[in-house]
Amino acid sequence: MRSFTAQIIYRIECEGQPTDQYEEQWRLIYAEEEDQALLIARDTGKDEEGTFIDRHGRTICWRLLAVKDVQPVELKNGGLLFSMVREATMVAAPLWAIG
Repeated sequence: MRSFTAQIIYRIECEGQPTDQYEEQWRLIYAEEEDQALLIARDTGKDEEGTFIDRHGRTICWRLLAVKDVQPVELKNGGLLFSMVREATMVAAPLWAIG
């Protein structure tokens, strides 16, 4: 049995209407192969969909949008679980200056 991380994305709906909000979850999956890990991640994502009433009385739904990524991961002390490189957009000159 191997271990994988799965990136699962949910769309948040309010009163049946999509919002501009999404939830990103990283889940641990145990499977023999990556194909099986993807199926398990999809099933987990479907099982974790939810509906509730918020404090304003609105019906809020978390709907599975996608399993965005599945990667093998080695579970050991200090093992890497997640890494992200962000690129900043350089500004040639400030739009404001201290006068």
